[in-house]
Amino acid sequence: MAAKIKKGDKVVVLTGKDKGKTGEVIRSIPDENRVVVSGVNIAVKHQKPSQFEQGGIKRIEAPIHVSNVAHVDPRDGKPTRVGFKTDDKGRKVRFAKRSGENIDA
Repeated sequence: MAAKIKKGDKVVVLTGKDKGKTGEVIRSIPDENRVVVSGVNIAVKHQKPSQFEQGGIKRIEAPIHVSNVAHVDPRDGKPTRVGFKTDDKGRKVRFAKRSGENIDA
């Protein structure tokens, strides 16, 4: 099945403690239906010092379920659903259902 949200996409969080925040997808984990979004779902990890790395409190972005994020419409910046269609060259492309604009350039 084709991915509706991919690495590099701009998304907005729909539910949870970070509701309303926007960010870019850093990493996609399709096997678990999760994505990592920059600046969203920050987790605090206590890192023990090692020979190569200094210890301390690290703040990292934790994965968030793909159903809790929506693609940002390129036209007005509001959340939108993603659909698929074939363009004039016969390629399968993603488009924003809100405005009808292509997401894949």
